[in-house]
Amino acid sequence: MSKKDYKLIPPTDPRVLSAVAPFTDDMLKEHGFKDRKELSDKLFETMFRFGGIGLSANQIGLPFNVFVMGGHPELEKGIKITCFNPVIIQSSEETVVMKEGCLTFPFVFLTITRPRKCVVKYEDENGDLKEGSLDGMFSRIFQHEYDHILGKNFTDYASKLKLDRAYKKAEKDMDKARELRATTQSK
Repeated sequence: MSKKDYKLIPPTDPRVLSAVAPFTDDMLKEHGFKDRKELSDKLFETMFRFGGIGLSANQIGLPFNVFVMGGHPELEKGIKITCFNPVIIQSSEETVVMKEGCLTFPFVFLTITRPRKCVVKYEDENGDLKEGSLDGMFSRIFQHEYDHILGKNFTDYASKLKLDRAYKKAEKDMDKARELRATTQSK
C-alpha cells in the first residue's frame, strides 16, 4: 500500500475546485498504487483519520474520479462503498433539509437542501459496475461526494450571509479546540 499519509488540501486549491476526469486503471501506477483496492483502502484510512463519513480523492490532491463513503456502525450497518466514475442517474423531487459538514472545511456546518433519494451508478473497487437506489444518509453522502468530483463544494449551496456566519462560528470552535488541546497537553 502507498505508505504516504495524505493531508486534506485547502478549499482554495484548484484540485478541489475542478471537475475530475474519468478514472482509468492505468492512472494508478503514476501515484504509487498497485490497484483500485489499495487506493480504496488508502482513501478509507485517510477518511477515518480525519473523522469523516465520505471522502473524494481530489480532497487529498489525487486526480482520481473516485470517492469512498460509510464504514461507520451507525450508518447502514457499517457498510463501506467505493465509487469509481460515479454518476447520479436520477434524483427525487422530494427534498430533505439537513446540516452538513465537510472535511475540506473544518468546523463549518451549513443547512443544505438536497434530494432525499437518488439512483446511482458507479464501478466498485473490483471494477464491477453497480447501480442502485439510495435513500437517507447514504443518498446525502453520495450527492455531497459526487459534487466534489464535479468541482463543487457544499458551500456553493449557501448564501453569502449564511456562509459568513458559519465561518465565524467555525473560527470560534477551532479556537476552543486549540485551547482545549493546549490545556490537556500542558497537564
